[in-house]
Amino acid sequence: MAQTVSNHGRFPPHILLLLCALLFHSSLAIVDGNTGGTWLVADVQSLYQKPVCSPPKEINSKRLPITHRSSPCSPLSADSKPSHAQILKNDQVRVSSIQSRIRDGKRSFSVIVPAKPGLSLDIGNYVVKIGMGIPRKDFYVAVDTGSDLSWINCYPCLSCHGKPTTLYNPTRSRTHTDILCNSTDCMRIDQHSCSAYKRCNYKVIYGDMSQTNGYIVRDTLFLSGFDTLPNFIFGCGNNNTGLFGKVDGLIGLGRDNISLASQASSKYGAIFSYCLPSVTSTNDGYLLFGKSTLSNTKFTPMIKKPSSPSFYYLNLTTILVGSYPLDVSSTVFTRDPGIVIDSGTVITRLPPVAYDKLKTLFQQLMDYQNYKKSPPFEILDTCYNITGLDKVRLPTVSLVFSGGAVLDLDIPGILYTPDPTLTCLAFANTSGGAYDVGIIGNTQQQTFDVSYDIANQMIGFRQGGCS
Repeated sequence: MAQTVSNHGRFPPHILLLLCALLFHSSLAIVDGNTGGTWLVADVQSLYQKPVCSPPKEINSKRLPITHRSSPCSPLSADSKPSHAQILKNDQVRVSSIQSRIRDGKRSFSVIVPAKPGLSLDIGNYVVKIGMGIPRKDFYVAVDTGSDLSWINCYPCLSCHGKPTTLYNPTRSRTHTDILCNSTDCMRIDQHSCSAYKRCNYKVIYGDMSQTNGYIVRDTLFLSGFDTLPNFIFGCGNNNTGLFGKVDGLIGLGRDNISLASQASSKYGAIFSYCLPSVTSTNDGYLLFGKSTLSNTKFTPMIKKPSSPSFYYLNLTTILVGSYPLDVSSTVFTRDPGIVIDSGTVITRLPPVAYDKLKTLFQQLMDYQNYKKSPPFEILDTCYNITGLDKVRLPTVSLVFSGGAVLDLDIPGILYTPDPTLTCLAFANTSGGAYDVGIIGNTQQQTFDVSYDIANQMIGFRQGGCS
Protein backbone atom coordinates (compact mmCIF):
# COMPACT_ATOMS: atom_id res chain seq x y z
CA MET A 1 0.00 0.00 0.00
CA ALA A 2 1.32 3.47 -0.88
CA GLN A 3 2.68 5.53 1.94
CA THR A 4 2.36 9.29 2.34
CA VAL A 5 4.87 11.35 0.39
CA SER A 6 7.00 13.41 2.75
CA ASN A 7 9.53 15.97 1.55
CA HIS A 8 11.74 16.40 4.65
CA GLY A 9 13.67 19.00 2.67
CA ARG A 10 14.98 16.42 0.22
CA PHE A 11 13.16 17.15 -3.04
CA PRO A 12 12.45 20.15 -5.26
CA PRO A 13 8.77 20.56 -6.28
CA HIS A 14 9.15 18.96 -9.73
CA ILE A 15 10.46 15.75 -8.14
CA LEU A 16 7.52 15.68 -5.71
CA LEU A 17 5.14 15.91 -8.67
CA LEU A 18 6.87 12.94 -10.27
CA LEU A 19 6.61 10.99 -7.01
CA CYS A 20 2.90 11.66 -6.81
CA ALA A 21 2.43 10.60 -10.42
CA LEU A 22 4.21 7.31 -9.77
CA LEU A 23 2.14 6.61 -6.67
CA PHE A 24 -1.08 7.34 -8.52
CA HIS A 25 0.04 5.15 -11.41
CA SER A 26 0.72 1.96 -9.49
CA SER A 27 -0.51 0.72 -6.14
CA LEU A 28 2.71 -1.27 -5.87
CA ALA A 29 4.83 1.88 -5.66
CA ILE A 30 5.80 2.92 -2.14
CA VAL A 31 7.87 5.79 -0.81
CA ASP A 32 10.75 4.93 1.50
CA GLY A 33 11.09 7.26 4.47
CA ASN A 34 14.86 6.73 4.63
CA THR A 35 15.78 7.19 0.97
CA GLY A 36 12.82 9.32 -0.12
CA GLY A 37 12.76 7.25 -3.31
CA THR A 38 9.91 5.23 -4.79
CA TRP A 39 10.08 1.45 -4.71
CA LEU A 40 8.40 -1.65 -6.09
CA VAL A 41 7.91 -4.96 -4.29
CA ALA A 42 7.45 -8.34 -5.98
CA ASP A 43 7.29 -12.00 -5.07
CA VAL A 44 10.47 -13.76 -6.16
CA GLN A 45 8.43 -16.60 -7.70
CA SER A 46 6.83 -14.10 -10.10
CA LEU A 47 10.22 -13.18 -11.58
CA TYR A 48 10.95 -16.41 -13.42
CA GLN A 49 9.10 -18.62 -15.84
CA LYS A 50 6.11 -20.69 -14.77
CA PRO A 51 5.80 -24.20 -16.22
CA VAL A 52 2.12 -23.98 -17.20
CA CYS A 53 0.10 -22.21 -19.86
CA SER A 54 -3.40 -20.90 -19.23
CA PRO A 55 -5.94 -20.84 -22.07
CA PRO A 56 -5.65 -17.53 -23.94
CA LYS A 57 -8.20 -14.84 -23.20
CA GLU A 58 -10.80 -13.94 -25.80
CA ILE A 59 -9.38 -11.00 -27.73
CA ASN A 60 -10.46 -8.74 -30.56
CA SER A 61 -10.60 -10.76 -33.80
CA LYS A 62 -8.49 -8.13 -35.56
CA ARG A 63 -5.56 -8.84 -33.22
CA LEU A 64 -2.96 -11.48 -33.95
CA PRO A 65 -1.98 -13.28 -30.74
CA ILE A 66 1.74 -12.76 -30.11
CA THR A 67 3.77 -15.05 -27.87
CA HIS A 68 7.27 -15.01 -26.42
CA ARG A 69 9.15 -17.94 -27.94
CA SER A 70 10.34 -19.14 -24.50
CA SER A 71 7.06 -18.67 -22.61
CA PRO A 72 4.90 -21.55 -21.37
CA CYS A 73 2.45 -20.72 -24.19
CA SER A 74 5.06 -20.77 -26.97
CA PRO A 75 4.08 -22.78 -30.06
CA LEU A 76 7.73 -23.73 -30.58
CA SER A 77 9.09 -27.00 -29.25
CA ALA A 78 11.00 -27.00 -25.99
CA ASP A 79 14.23 -28.11 -27.67
CA SER A 80 14.21 -24.96 -29.84
CA LYS A 81 14.20 -22.59 -26.87
CA PRO A 82 17.65 -21.19 -26.07
CA SER A 83 19.08 -20.85 -22.58
CA HIS A 84 19.23 -17.43 -20.94
CA ALA A 85 22.96 -17.33 -21.57
CA GLN A 86 22.39 -18.02 -25.27
CA ILE A 87 19.58 -15.45 -25.46
CA LEU A 88 21.94 -12.76 -24.16
CA LYS A 89 24.79 -13.87 -26.43
CA ASN A 90 22.46 -13.73 -29.42
CA ASP A 91 21.17 -10.38 -28.25
CA GLN A 92 24.67 -8.92 -28.35
CA VAL A 93 25.08 -10.19 -31.93
CA ARG A 94 21.80 -8.53 -32.91
CA VAL A 95 22.79 -5.24 -31.28
CA SER A 96 26.12 -5.35 -33.08
CA SER A 97 24.27 -5.85 -36.37
CA ILE A 98 22.00 -2.86 -35.74
CA GLN A 99 24.88 -0.63 -34.73
CA SER A 100 26.91 -1.72 -37.74
CA ARG A 101 24.04 -1.06 -40.13
CA ILE A 102 23.51 2.42 -38.70
CA ARG A 103 27.21 3.30 -38.70
CA ASP A 104 27.61 2.11 -42.26
CA GLY A 105 24.34 3.54 -43.52
CA LYS A 106 23.13 0.10 -44.54
CA ARG A 107 19.49 -0.78 -45.06
CA SER A 108 17.86 -3.87 -43.65
CA PHE A 109 18.31 -6.10 -46.70
CA SER A 110 22.07 -6.25 -46.24
CA VAL A 111 22.78 -6.98 -42.61
CA ILE A 112 26.44 -6.98 -41.56
CA VAL A 113 27.55 -7.92 -38.05
CA PRO A 114 30.95 -8.79 -36.59
CA ALA A 115 31.72 -12.45 -37.20
CA LYS A 116 31.55 -14.44 -33.97
CA PRO A 117 32.09 -18.19 -34.44
CA GLY A 118 29.51 -20.33 -32.68
CA LEU A 119 26.88 -17.61 -32.53
CA SER A 120 23.85 -17.40 -34.76
CA LEU A 121 21.81 -14.26 -35.21
CA ASP A 122 18.49 -14.49 -33.39
CA ILE A 123 15.81 -12.97 -35.62
CA GLY A 124 13.32 -12.29 -32.86
CA ASN A 125 11.92 -13.33 -29.52
CA TYR A 126 8.23 -12.93 -30.33
CA VAL A 127 6.22 -15.03 -32.75
CA VAL A 128 2.79 -14.77 -34.39
CA LYS A 129 0.80 -17.20 -36.50
CA ILE A 130 -0.04 -16.05 -40.02
CA GLY A 131 -1.60 -17.75 -42.99
CA MET A 132 -0.26 -17.67 -46.52
CA GLY A 133 -1.82 -18.58 -49.85
CA ILE A 134 -5.18 -19.99 -50.95
CA PRO A 135 -5.82 -22.60 -49.73
CA ARG A 136 -4.40 -21.19 -46.53
CA LYS A 137 -1.34 -22.70 -44.84
CA ASP A 138 -0.29 -21.44 -41.38
CA PHE A 139 3.21 -20.49 -40.25
CA TYR A 140 4.84 -19.21 -37.06
CA VAL A 141 7.05 -16.23 -37.83
CA ALA A 142 9.16 -13.84 -35.79
CA VAL A 143 8.03 -10.22 -35.48
CA ASP A 144 10.77 -7.66 -36.07
CA THR A 145 10.54 -3.85 -36.23
CA GLY A 146 14.23 -3.79 -37.18
CA SER A 147 13.66 -5.57 -40.52
CA ASP A 148 11.72 -4.71 -43.66
CA LEU A 149 11.62 -7.75 -45.94
CA SER A 150 9.36 -10.56 -44.72
CA TRP A 151 10.26 -14.15 -45.69
CA ILE A 152 9.12 -17.73 -45.13
CA ASN A 153 10.84 -21.11 -45.48
CA CYS A 154 9.87 -22.21 -48.96
CA TYR A 155 9.56 -25.52 -50.86
CA PRO A 156 11.70 -26.87 -52.43
CA CYS A 157 14.21 -25.93 -49.76
CA LEU A 158 17.89 -26.75 -50.11
CA SER A 159 18.51 -25.84 -46.47
CA CYS A 160 15.66 -25.35 -44.00
CA HIS A 161 14.94 -26.71 -40.55
CA GLY A 162 11.36 -27.62 -41.50
CA LYS A 163 10.02 -30.73 -43.21
CA PRO A 164 8.58 -30.43 -46.75
CA THR A 165 5.05 -30.61 -45.32
CA THR A 166 5.69 -27.57 -43.09
CA LEU A 167 7.12 -25.33 -45.84
CA TYR A 168 5.35 -22.76 -47.98
CA ASN A 169 4.84 -24.22 -51.45
CA PRO A 170 3.99 -21.49 -53.96
CA THR A 171 2.82 -24.01 -56.56
CA ARG A 172 0.07 -25.15 -54.18
CA SER A 173 -1.43 -21.66 -53.88
CA ARG A 174 -3.75 -20.40 -56.61
CA THR A 175 -3.11 -16.76 -55.59
CA HIS A 176 0.68 -16.93 -55.86
CA THR A 177 2.60 -14.99 -58.54
CA ASP A 178 6.33 -14.68 -59.11
CA ILE A 179 7.91 -11.24 -59.39
CA LEU A 180 10.08 -10.76 -62.44
CA CYS A 181 13.55 -9.28 -62.10
CA ASN A 182 12.85 -6.34 -64.41
CA SER A 183 9.69 -5.27 -62.56
CA THR A 184 9.19 -2.21 -60.37
CA ASP A 185 8.52 -4.47 -57.37
CA CYS A 186 11.90 -6.15 -57.79
CA MET A 187 13.61 -2.76 -57.84
CA ARG A 188 12.16 -2.13 -54.36
CA ILE A 189 14.43 -4.85 -52.99
CA ASP A 190 17.88 -3.48 -52.25
CA GLN A 191 19.81 -6.74 -52.57
CA HIS A 192 18.14 -8.24 -55.63
CA SER A 193 19.42 -10.18 -58.61
CA CYS A 194 18.04 -11.96 -61.65
CA SER A 195 17.67 -15.74 -61.82
CA ALA A 196 18.00 -17.87 -64.96
CA TYR A 197 14.18 -17.98 -64.96
CA LYS A 198 13.95 -14.16 -64.80
CA ARG A 199 12.65 -14.32 -61.23
CA CYS A 200 13.61 -11.63 -58.72
CA ASN A 201 16.11 -13.12 -56.26
CA TYR A 202 17.03 -11.80 -52.79
CA LYS A 203 19.77 -12.56 -50.29
CA VAL A 204 20.32 -11.50 -46.69
CA ILE A 205 23.73 -12.38 -45.21
CA TYR A 206 24.47 -12.06 -41.51
CA GLY A 207 27.93 -11.46 -40.09
CA ASP A 208 28.14 -14.93 -38.52
CA MET A 209 27.49 -16.31 -42.04
CA SER A 210 23.84 -17.20 -41.30
CA GLN A 211 21.78 -16.27 -44.32
CA THR A 212 18.46 -16.51 -46.10
CA ASN A 213 18.06 -16.33 -49.85
CA GLY A 214 15.49 -17.23 -52.44
CA TYR A 215 13.14 -15.33 -54.69
CA ILE A 216 10.45 -12.68 -54.27
CA VAL A 217 6.77 -13.58 -54.69
CA ARG A 218 3.28 -12.21 -54.12
CA ASP A 219 0.50 -14.12 -52.38
CA THR A 220 -2.48 -13.65 -50.09
CA LEU A 221 -1.52 -13.03 -46.45
CA PHE A 222 -3.98 -14.00 -43.70
CA LEU A 223 -3.50 -11.89 -40.59
CA SER A 224 -6.29 -12.80 -38.17
CA GLY A 225 -9.38 -14.86 -38.77
CA PHE A 226 -10.36 -14.28 -42.39
CA ASP A 227 -8.74 -10.83 -42.57
CA THR A 228 -6.54 -10.89 -45.67
CA LEU A 229 -3.96 -8.74 -47.41
CA PRO A 230 -3.92 -9.75 -51.10
CA ASN A 231 -0.77 -9.50 -53.23
CA PHE A 232 1.59 -9.34 -50.26
CA ILE A 233 5.25 -9.18 -51.35
CA PHE A 234 7.68 -11.40 -49.42
CA GLY A 235 10.70 -13.64 -49.77
CA CYS A 236 10.33 -17.32 -50.61
CA GLY A 237 13.42 -18.56 -48.75
CA ASN A 238 14.70 -21.86 -50.10
CA ASN A 239 18.30 -21.71 -48.91
CA ASN A 240 18.46 -20.68 -45.26
CA THR A 241 21.56 -21.57 -43.28
CA GLY A 242 22.30 -20.95 -39.62
CA LEU A 243 19.94 -21.08 -36.66
CA PHE A 244 16.84 -18.93 -36.98
CA GLY A 245 15.21 -19.98 -33.74
CA LYS A 246 13.14 -22.75 -35.39
CA VAL A 247 10.57 -20.22 -36.59
CA ASP A 248 9.17 -20.49 -40.12
CA GLY A 249 10.35 -17.05 -41.14
CA LEU A 250 10.09 -13.37 -40.30
CA ILE A 251 7.58 -10.54 -40.55
CA GLY A 252 9.31 -7.20 -41.10
CA LEU A 253 7.65 -4.15 -39.51
CA GLY A 254 10.31 -1.58 -40.39
CA ARG A 255 9.71 1.76 -42.12
CA ASP A 256 10.75 0.85 -45.67
CA ASN A 257 8.02 0.50 -48.31
CA ILE A 258 8.52 -3.26 -48.63
CA SER A 259 7.70 -3.99 -44.96
CA LEU A 260 4.37 -5.42 -43.83
CA ALA A 261 3.66 -2.16 -41.97
CA SER A 262 3.97 -0.25 -45.25
CA GLN A 263 2.18 -2.79 -47.44
CA ALA A 264 -0.75 -2.98 -45.00
CA SER A 265 -1.14 0.82 -44.78
CA SER A 266 -3.43 1.05 -47.81
CA LYS A 267 -5.97 -1.18 -46.03
CA TYR A 268 -5.49 -0.35 -42.35
CA GLY A 269 -3.84 3.05 -42.42
CA ALA A 270 -0.22 3.72 -41.60
CA ILE A 271 -0.49 2.59 -37.99
CA PHE A 272 0.07 -0.61 -36.03
CA SER A 273 0.50 -1.54 -32.39
CA TYR A 274 1.54 -4.46 -30.26
CA CYS A 275 1.72 -5.64 -26.70
CA LEU A 276 4.64 -7.94 -25.94
CA PRO A 277 3.86 -10.30 -23.03
CA SER A 278 6.58 -11.02 -20.53
CA VAL A 279 8.36 -14.36 -20.72
CA THR A 280 6.64 -15.38 -17.45
CA SER A 281 3.17 -14.59 -18.83
CA THR A 282 0.75 -17.48 -19.26
CA ASN A 283 -1.28 -15.55 -21.84
CA ASP A 284 -0.66 -13.97 -25.21
CA GLY A 285 -0.09 -10.39 -26.24
CA TYR A 286 -1.15 -9.10 -29.63
CA LEU A 287 -0.18 -7.45 -32.90
CA LEU A 288 -2.82 -5.11 -34.37
CA PHE A 289 -2.91 -3.27 -37.69
CA GLY A 290 -5.03 -0.13 -37.81
CA LYS A 291 -6.00 2.35 -35.14
CA SER A 292 -6.25 1.01 -31.59
CA THR A 293 -9.37 1.66 -29.54
CA LEU A 294 -7.32 2.05 -26.37
CA SER A 295 -7.40 5.43 -24.63
CA ASN A 296 -4.84 7.22 -22.45
CA THR A 297 -1.95 6.50 -24.82
CA LYS A 298 0.88 9.03 -24.42
CA PHE A 299 2.82 9.87 -27.57
CA THR A 300 6.33 11.02 -28.36
CA PRO A 301 7.57 12.22 -31.78
CA MET A 302 8.86 9.54 -34.15
CA ILE A 303 12.25 10.64 -35.47
CA LYS A 304 13.39 9.66 -38.95
CA LYS A 305 17.04 9.58 -39.98
CA PRO A 306 17.84 9.38 -43.72
CA SER A 307 21.04 7.44 -43.04
CA SER A 308 19.06 4.55 -41.49
CA PRO A 309 15.48 4.88 -42.78
CA SER A 310 14.21 1.48 -41.64
CA PHE A 311 14.52 2.16 -37.90
CA TYR A 312 12.14 3.90 -35.51
CA TYR A 313 13.93 6.62 -33.54
CA LEU A 314 12.60 8.59 -30.57
CA ASN A 315 13.91 11.19 -28.13
CA LEU A 316 14.65 9.83 -24.65
CA THR A 317 15.16 12.86 -22.39
CA THR A 318 15.95 11.32 -18.99
CA ILE A 319 15.66 8.22 -16.81
CA LEU A 320 14.29 8.28 -13.27
CA VAL A 321 15.61 5.74 -10.75
CA GLY A 322 13.64 5.65 -7.52
CA SER A 323 12.17 8.96 -8.80
CA TYR A 324 15.63 10.58 -9.04
CA PRO A 325 16.66 11.77 -12.54
CA LEU A 326 20.06 10.68 -13.79
CA ASP A 327 22.71 13.37 -13.49
CA VAL A 328 23.34 13.55 -17.25
CA SER A 329 22.43 15.99 -19.98
CA SER A 330 19.54 15.03 -22.27
CA THR A 331 21.93 15.51 -25.18
CA VAL A 332 23.55 12.22 -24.14
CA PHE A 333 20.44 10.47 -25.49
CA THR A 334 19.56 12.72 -28.42
CA ARG A 335 22.91 13.28 -30.09
CA ASP A 336 23.60 11.36 -33.28
CA PRO A 337 22.77 8.54 -33.79
CA GLY A 338 20.18 8.72 -30.95
CA ILE A 339 17.84 6.05 -29.54
CA VAL A 340 16.05 3.31 -31.51
CA ILE A 341 13.05 1.30 -30.30
CA ASP A 342 13.34 -2.32 -31.45
CA SER A 343 11.07 -5.31 -30.87
CA GLY A 344 13.84 -7.87 -31.44
CA THR A 345 16.50 -6.55 -29.04
CA VAL A 346 16.10 -8.04 -25.56
CA ILE A 347 18.12 -5.77 -23.26
CA THR A 348 17.99 -1.97 -23.51
CA ARG A 349 21.36 -0.45 -24.42
CA LEU A 350 22.34 3.03 -23.21
CA PRO A 351 25.26 5.33 -24.04
CA PRO A 352 28.19 4.62 -21.67
CA VAL A 353 27.87 7.79 -19.57
CA ALA A 354 24.11 7.27 -19.10
CA TYR A 355 24.44 3.58 -18.29
CA ASP A 356 27.18 4.23 -15.72
CA LYS A 357 24.96 6.79 -13.97
CA LEU A 358 21.96 4.43 -14.07
CA LYS A 359 23.95 1.51 -12.70
CA THR A 360 25.55 3.58 -9.94
CA LEU A 361 22.27 5.09 -8.75
CA PHE A 362 20.49 1.74 -8.89
CA GLN A 363 23.27 0.07 -6.90
CA GLN A 364 23.28 2.84 -4.30
CA LEU A 365 19.56 2.45 -3.70
CA MET A 366 19.77 -1.36 -3.67
CA ASP A 367 22.52 -1.12 -1.04
CA TYR A 368 19.83 -0.01 1.42
CA GLN A 369 18.32 -3.50 1.09
CA ASN A 370 21.61 -5.31 1.83
CA TYR A 371 21.12 -7.70 -1.07
CA LYS A 372 24.04 -9.99 -1.76
CA LYS A 373 25.75 -9.09 -5.03
CA SER A 374 26.53 -11.72 -7.67
CA PRO A 375 29.12 -11.81 -10.46
CA PRO A 376 28.04 -10.50 -13.88
CA PHE A 377 25.82 -12.74 -16.00
CA GLU A 378 26.83 -12.46 -19.67
CA ILE A 379 26.24 -8.80 -20.71
CA LEU A 380 24.51 -7.94 -17.40
CA ASP A 381 26.92 -6.59 -14.79
CA THR A 382 24.60 -5.51 -11.94
CA CYS A 383 23.32 -8.76 -10.43
CA TYR A 384 22.06 -9.96 -7.06
CA ASN A 385 21.76 -13.32 -5.30
CA ILE A 386 18.12 -13.74 -4.25
CA THR A 387 18.47 -17.27 -2.86
CA GLY A 388 15.98 -17.89 -0.05
CA LEU A 389 14.14 -14.58 -0.50
CA ASP A 390 10.36 -14.48 -0.77
CA LYS A 391 10.18 -10.88 -1.98
CA VAL A 392 12.37 -8.40 -3.81
CA ARG A 393 12.25 -4.66 -3.19
CA LEU A 394 13.80 -2.39 -5.80
CA PRO A 395 13.70 1.25 -6.91
CA THR A 396 11.29 2.25 -9.65
CA VAL A 397 12.71 3.01 -13.10
CA SER A 398 10.97 5.31 -15.60
CA LEU A 399 12.01 6.23 -19.15
CA VAL A 400 10.91 9.77 -19.98
CA PHE A 401 10.49 10.84 -23.61
CA SER A 402 9.91 14.18 -25.28
CA GLY A 403 6.25 15.14 -25.59
CA GLY A 404 5.29 13.71 -22.20
CA ALA A 405 5.36 9.95 -22.90
CA VAL A 406 6.72 7.92 -19.97
CA LEU A 407 7.46 4.22 -19.58
CA ASP A 408 6.97 3.49 -15.87
CA LEU A 409 8.58 0.08 -15.89
CA ASP A 410 7.11 -2.82 -13.99
CA ILE A 411 9.46 -5.28 -12.29
CA PRO A 412 9.92 -7.54 -15.37
CA GLY A 413 11.07 -4.42 -17.23
CA ILE A 414 13.70 -3.62 -14.60
CA LEU A 415 15.07 -7.05 -13.71
CA TYR A 416 16.19 -9.96 -15.90
CA THR A 417 15.96 -13.15 -13.83
CA PRO A 418 17.71 -16.21 -15.33
CA ASP A 419 16.78 -18.48 -12.42
CA PRO A 420 15.18 -18.31 -8.95
CA THR A 421 18.55 -17.51 -7.32
CA LEU A 422 19.76 -14.70 -9.59
CA THR A 423 18.36 -11.42 -10.85
CA CYS A 424 20.09 -8.60 -12.77
CA LEU A 425 19.41 -5.04 -13.83
CA ALA A 426 17.99 -5.41 -17.36
CA PHE A 427 20.09 -2.67 -18.97
CA ALA A 428 23.51 -2.70 -20.58
CA ASN A 429 26.15 -0.46 -22.11
CA THR A 430 26.20 0.08 -25.87
CA SER A 431 29.82 -1.13 -25.45
CA GLY A 432 30.82 -0.66 -29.07
CA GLY A 433 31.68 3.00 -28.69
CA ALA A 434 30.50 6.37 -27.44
CA TYR A 435 28.58 7.05 -30.64
CA ASP A 436 26.82 3.70 -31.04
CA VAL A 437 23.04 3.89 -31.15
CA GLY A 438 21.07 3.34 -27.95
CA ILE A 439 18.24 0.80 -28.16
CA ILE A 440 14.99 0.42 -26.20
CA GLY A 441 14.66 -3.37 -26.02
CA ASN A 442 11.64 -5.61 -25.68
CA THR A 443 12.22 -6.32 -21.97
CA GLN A 444 11.33 -2.70 -21.26
CA GLN A 445 8.39 -2.73 -23.70
CA GLN A 446 6.72 -5.80 -22.18
CA THR A 447 3.04 -5.41 -21.14
CA PHE A 448 2.75 -1.92 -22.72
CA ASP A 449 0.63 -1.19 -25.74
CA VAL A 450 3.19 0.34 -28.12
CA SER A 451 1.63 2.23 -31.04
CA TYR A 452 3.49 3.19 -34.22
CA ASP A 453 1.47 6.00 -35.82
CA ILE A 454 3.56 6.35 -38.96
CA ALA A 455 1.10 8.69 -40.66
CA ASN A 456 1.43 11.25 -37.85
CA GLN A 457 5.06 10.37 -37.01
CA MET A 458 4.35 9.46 -33.38
CA ILE A 459 5.09 6.51 -31.09
CA GLY A 460 2.75 5.94 -28.16
CA PHE A 461 2.82 3.97 -24.91
CA ARG A 462 -0.03 2.80 -22.73
CA GLN A 463 0.31 0.90 -19.47
CA GLY A 464 -1.41 -2.46 -19.16
CA GLY A 465 -1.79 -3.14 -22.87
CA CYS A 466 -1.91 -6.94 -22.64
CA SER A 467 -4.62 -7.05 -19.99
